[in-house]
Amino acid sequence: MDNRPIGIFDSGLGGLTALKELRQLLPQEDLIYFGDTGRVPYGARSPQTLRRFAMENIRFLQSHDVKMIVAACGTISSIMTDEMIADLQIPFTGVVKAAALAACRATRSECIGVIGTSATIRSGSYLRIIREVLPHARVTACACPLFVPLVENGYIEENNPVTELVARDYLSAFANQKPDTLVLGCTHYPLIAPLIGQIMGSGTVLIDPGRETARLVKEYLSAHGLQADEGEGQTRYFVSADTEDFDAIAARFLGHPLERPVEHVDVDDLCR
Repeated sequence: MDNRPIGIFDSGLGGLTALKELRQLLPQEDLIYFGDTGRVPYGARSPQTLRRFAMENIRFLQSHDVKMIVAACGTISSIMTDEMIADLQIPFTGVVKAAALAACRATRSECIGVIGTSATIRSGSYLRIIREVLPHARVTACACPLFVPLVENGYIEENNPVTELVARDYLSAFANQKPDTLVLGCTHYPLIAPLIGQIMGSGTVLIDPGRETARLVKEYLSAHGLQADEGEGQTRYFVSADTEDFDAIAARFLGHPLERPVEHVDVDDLCR
């Protein structure tokens, strides 16, 4: 048994999709969530900058004595190297592998779509893993850079005309070769999954990276004897920008008020 918390980080609100799934699967675990809202969005940043941000966020979580770190961010998961992960000396997982493998299990026609930030799509991370499992898979990838700022600004209702206009434009990339499986390759995207599903149609299965990663975390903790004792786990939330905006949108998505006030972290402190 290990009662230390699990650390989760993302560029902003997106990682809440993973946190929500973790809370449902692991109700006894304490969770610490850090949303780097002061530097969102990550998708247009260089790999070098993203790796620096990742290590700063990881060090912050390690300062809270976490037992495992979840990079609940498709962009960060795509640029973390094996060497970086090995140097952490703490259990770590991103979201790419779990989601890519889930897509391989779900597809019936081996026609798979991937949407993500510009950095994630450029990295080719999903394509590599999918092709390792399904060498002949037809994979169409599309960058959707406006989705993250739309979500961060609260444009998450299914009938929001602005988000729908943007989504229809992006998803038209799949008009000629409609996938039977679509990977939501950024953890922000499940926040607008109802709209994406409506546009893609009932014949397309949506893969939620947060849900798949939560299952992986549960399996890992169980296999390595790292589960917490039975009880009700607590959650702490940290952000690097305005706490009130995060609080309001997070509560709306999670379906309940946050258990405690959101705490602020200064970006300058992360960089030290």
